[in-house]
Order: sequence, then structure tokens, then C-alpha cells
Amino acid sequence: MNGVEAYIGLGSNLAEPLQQLARAIAALAALPHTTLVAQSPFYASRPVGPQDQPDFINGAVQLRTTLPPLALLDELQRIEQQHGRERSQRWGPRTLDLDLLLYGDQVVHHPRLKVPHVELHNRDFVLQPLLDLTPTLRTPSGRSVAALRQQCADNNLRRLQPAACPPVPHSA
Repeated sequence: MNGVEAYIGLGSNLAEPLQQLARAIAALAALPHTTLVAQSPFYASRPVGPQDQPDFINGAVQLRTTLPPLALLDELQRIEQQHGRERSQRWGPRTLDLDLLLYGDQVVHHPRLKVPHVELHNRDFVLQPLLDLTPTLRTPSGRSVAALRQQCADNNLRRLQPAACPPVPHSA
């Protein structure tokens, strides 16, 4: 399948986060016109924003898709809704957060979507999983994700052992 490489960030800190992420990855693998290429390891980190909430579990996936960026965003939000996502507090706890981080080498400035993700360079829990997927990855501006990771503040990122993570089905 031809298409664009899209990178999706995943996060959860409510309702069994590891299972939330595993089910979300299965849902991403089942998206129309989309193939799951790879998934990163999962990481635990302190929450951004209010600290009176559980630590987050984060990861990323690499997709190949022919869905346009806004259609992909619609699918991500649909999956979040299926997982009981409520948007009641900025940077608050959530069952599932799916962010379109990169969409090929495209820059998207739309009221509903900014790609690359606006906070990409500030999030070690996003940058490290991206590096695990593609060590040579660059942003549309040409910046190395590895260089961004080196400059990023530490958020007490801890890689989870594979045995702690449920298996995730891969698309064919």
C-alpha cells in the first residue's frame, strides 16, 4: 500500500492504562486504508500539568495510511471516545489520549489540528518512543528527533519491561 508514514502518540493514566493502550493499538491497526508498521515500547512518566493524578503510560505507533490528516484525526478521536475519553481538564487524567505527532513531511495548520504536534519538542515521553521506532526520524523542518530528545527536559521517564505489557495484535 502506498501512503504516508504517520506517527501517533498514545497515553493513558486511568482505567488500566496498559490495557487501554493495547486496545487502542489494536483499533489503530484496524483503521481503514491504514497499516500498523511498528509500535514502540511503553514508558511511565510523571503527568504534565496537574500533579495530583497517576503517572502516565505512553508509547507511539508508526502507521502507513492513505487517510488525509483530518480524516485520521477523526478516527483517533473516535477511538478515544470508544475508550471513554472525557475532555474536562487540560492536561488532566484520561483513559486514552491519541495525538497525531507527524504526518509524513507535511506541516498542517488547521483550527482542529497542528502537525507536527505543537508540544513535540517538550515531551520526552513522545520523543523517546519516536526514536525507538525510527532512530533517524526528522521533523518536516529537518530537525532530528534525536537532537530534540537530547535537549528535552527529563520527566522521570521509565521504560516498562515487555513482560508488564500485554501483547498487541499486528495488522496483516
